[in-house]
Amino acid sequence: MSFFGYIFLFFVLRWLYSLFVNSSNTTQRTTGSPFQQRSTTVSAQDFELHLLTLSSIVMKADGNVTSSELQYVQQYFVSNYGKERANAIFRVFNDVVKKHEVNASRVCEYLNARTRYESRLQILHFLFGIAQSDGHVRDSEVRVLEQIAGYLRLTQRDFISIKAMFVKDQDNAYKILEIDKSVPDHEVKKAYRTMAKKYHPDKLVDMDEAYIKGAREKFTKVQEAYETIQKERGMY
Repeated sequence: MSFFGYIFLFFVLRWLYSLFVNSSNTTQRTTGSPFQQRSTTVSAQDFELHLLTLSSIVMKADGNVTSSELQYVQQYFVSNYGKERANAIFRVFNDVVKKHEVNASRVCEYLNARTRYESRLQILHFLFGIAQSDGHVRDSEVRVLEQIAGYLRLTQRDFISIKAMFVKDQDNAYKILEIDKSVPDHEVKKAYRTMAKKYHPDKLVDMDEAYIKGAREKFTKVQEAYETIQKERGMY
């Protein structure tokens, strides 16, 4: 990536953290955002900013921010929020004058209080997509993603399942269904029904189209994993 690309990301990170610090000291307002929470609702703007913050952390995980990662994030924001709105977010870094450290724990704490578990699964899926956008999910990226998953209060089984959708490994089909390879056929079928229900796009009809798309992708991966095991075991 070019020198100016690094400067751009540097200032975006500084700006995002300053906004996060400021927003943590103000009273949250209830809006029409589809991201439901326990007591109040996260605004669309706040959600976008916090999601972009986590995206930046993942991009920096391996110490090499690539153009494909930046393009992946940019395309996401443009396709879901419009070119004008997305570009406005990326232009604000020009006004930043101070350096701040991005704190993943605080960002996730904010999201935990304002989003459903299903939406946080979609966040992790999106972040894995960033890591894979350059063709390979590196160990350093996996470590950061696992840490973020912990901050988002996602279970280890869910983390392993989503990771298996992006990182090729032995027995991936079983990991996606969150079962051990030794389980009997009826447990495989039960796990498939559970995971299909868990990731069915209909559970997210009140959320952004990007998250419904992510759910469809995971739903497809679950179906493919089940079909792989069926063929392997002759379950017809």
